[in-house]
Amino acid sequence: MPIFSVPESLRTWAEVDLGALRANLDFVRQRIGPSPTILAVVKANGYGHGARETVQALTREKTIFGVANLYEAAEIKAASERSDVMLLGPCLPAERNAAVENDHIVTVSSAMEAKAFAAFGKTRINFKIDTGMGRVGCWKDTAISEFKSIREISGIEIHSISTHLPSADEDIAFTTDQLDGFTKLAQTLRELAPKAKLHSLNSAGILTLPEFAGDIVRPGLMLYGCSPIPDFSATLRPALAWKARIVLLKNLPAGAGVSYGRTYISSTPIRTAVIPVGYADGYPRQASGQGCGVLINGKKCNIIGRITMDQIIVNITDLPNVQVGDVATLIGREGNVSIDAQELAHRSGTIAWDILTGIGRRVERLYSEAP
Repeated sequence: MPIFSVPESLRTWAEVDLGALRANLDFVRQRIGPSPTILAVVKANGYGHGARETVQALTREKTIFGVANLYEAAEIKAASERSDVMLLGPCLPAERNAAVENDHIVTVSSAMEAKAFAAFGKTRINFKIDTGMGRVGCWKDTAISEFKSIREISGIEIHSISTHLPSADEDIAFTTDQLDGFTKLAQTLRELAPKAKLHSLNSAGILTLPEFAGDIVRPGLMLYGCSPIPDFSATLRPALAWKARIVLLKNLPAGAGVSYGRTYISSTPIRTAVIPVGYADGYPRQASGQGCGVLINGKKCNIIGRITMDQIIVNITDLPNVQVGDVATLIGREGNVSIDAQELAHRSGTIAWDILTGIGRRVERLYSEAP
């Protein structure tokens, strides 16, 4: 059981279980077998868990780390010098020199991009093919001709060939057809570049179609203990709990309005607690009036009124012994009751990725090394 040392002066904090990160990484390995390399996606501050600590917990031999930009790449490289870093999205022209100088693996969608990188020196590239995402990548129908042009560029080393899955958590039939097509196309390209590695599976793909693992897999959300596939939720171990201290208790009479817009009016006398967390900390304003709650003393207490920038208000009428300074759990477990990121996301009309990466810098991260 992870143990965290929490100063009494902390108003709100996230408890990050590094042992859970490692356990989830082990599950990825069990799912895909011993051969594929794991490219751990740690962009957006390690999905809100803290980039440096996350990388140090996940570093293994041959681990690659995936990031969104050069700023993140520098942070990751400082935390794990022996690991490769892949820039998963395009670089700006002004960023290309630094990417090459730091020997990052860069993602390109065209020969023109590859040539622009090669102007700064030897460059390792990930050639991305658009097989249905409609975002980054060379459209599949022109991939062979574009790839042949890239092979002719001096100074380019083709590290890998990849694609991205837009609906592996929603449409297995489409995803299977997408992966079949990518596999056939990539086999043709690998005849031109035999050492290039193939990768396509994100977290949902790893869970649903591990037979397409290829040479590299790219787990993201599942590393942090959230499953994009509900059937696997119990298998993964959530790595983050979000907590805060109650800063004020109030008794309100029947007919009292609560928060901006007076969207909640008490029908009977109630007791409330003010918790110093709001949308500036990443708690979604869209959760207002959607049945969201927090856990206090093992009981779910409903949020009432609109969520504000710095505070939320909860109904604690049924908990007479609550005191200022007591802890409320916004995401996490108390006894047999839990609120996970998926539940908060669902009630807020968003996704777990949004919730985790949105937890702000006013929320201090605390870490446990327990297994």
